[in-house]
Amino acid sequence: MLRTLCRRGGAILQQSQRFGPVQQRWASSLPMNTVVLFVPQQEAWVVERMGRYHRILEPGLNFLIPVLDRVRYVQSLKEIVIDVPEQSAVSLDNVTLQIDGVLYLRILDPFKASYGVEDPEYAVTQLAQTTMRSELGKLTLDKVFRERESLNSNIVHSINQASDEWGIRCLRYEIKDISVPPRVKESMQMQVEAERKKRATVLESEGTRESAINVAEGRKQAQILASEGEKAEQINKAAGEAQAVLAIAEAKAKAIHLLSEALTEQNGNAAASLSVAEQYVSAFSNLAKQTNTVLLPSNTGDITGMVTQAMTIYSQLAKTTPAGSSAAAAEEKKAELPDGLASPEEQRTQ
Repeated sequence: MLRTLCRRGGAILQQSQRFGPVQQRWASSLPMNTVVLFVPQQEAWVVERMGRYHRILEPGLNFLIPVLDRVRYVQSLKEIVIDVPEQSAVSLDNVTLQIDGVLYLRILDPFKASYGVEDPEYAVTQLAQTTMRSELGKLTLDKVFRERESLNSNIVHSINQASDEWGIRCLRYEIKDISVPPRVKESMQMQVEAERKKRATVLESEGTRESAINVAEGRKQAQILASEGEKAEQINKAAGEAQAVLAIAEAKAKAIHLLSEALTEQNGNAAASLSVAEQYVSAFSNLAKQTNTVLLPSNTGDITGMVTQAMTIYSQLAKTTPAGSSAAAAEEKKAELPDGLASPEEQRTQ
């Protein structure tokens, strides 16, 4: 009996040494069957009875039969992080890249994870590397940097399709670093510099264009405002000149009316003669003040003759006035006089 127990203990020790390194990342080392076992939270212990799958122990207190039952696999139900080693991949435009990543996964079915694959970590790592190479071969170098998120989601989808039979669920995949050859890196740097120079040139030209447009627009507005101001000035000037002409005409009309009334009064002809003589003397006093050329009549010294000639012209103009209008004017003036007072013409006839 003791010999049998020793043999079984040696076999268990060999198996634990054999499978211990494989389960190092996934869970703790295999426990011994001590009849009473305490399973930690977020761990699944796969139990075999006489070499055949029996059951999975739940967290907490559990009982096993000595010798017959043993814990064959210990699986962790926590989220597991695996570093995907750096590898070479060729893009669609034949650029060799060095790329690595991080894989996040979780065991959903401990039975499939224990019996579906021999080394889950190695299998998932190889699957992630092959999937990554396949997805990178579909993209060009520029799209690899721009579409990083879509690349990660495609890798996760491909891994989940293949790892469903292993009871493993890939949660996400993240690319850590992408390395390109030195020459390609220099070309990319030159391309970036050229793109920046292009943007600077375009921005400068756009600034020059906007400046020219603004200057032209300002000149246009200035010319429009100047023309509108000149138009308003001309309108105001014309209105002022028209009002001045009307005022002068009205004043002249009033002056003529007053003069005509004054001439119809007694001694009006004498007053007209006096006014003509004064204007004649004033005209001779202004001679040769503006120009050196002076035209003088032959009878310059005969002031009486000049006044008589002016009054003769006035008398002839007065005779050409229609009689009806003179009579009407006389009647109006007579109506304006007080009752019992005769007009100047009547006085002269009397």
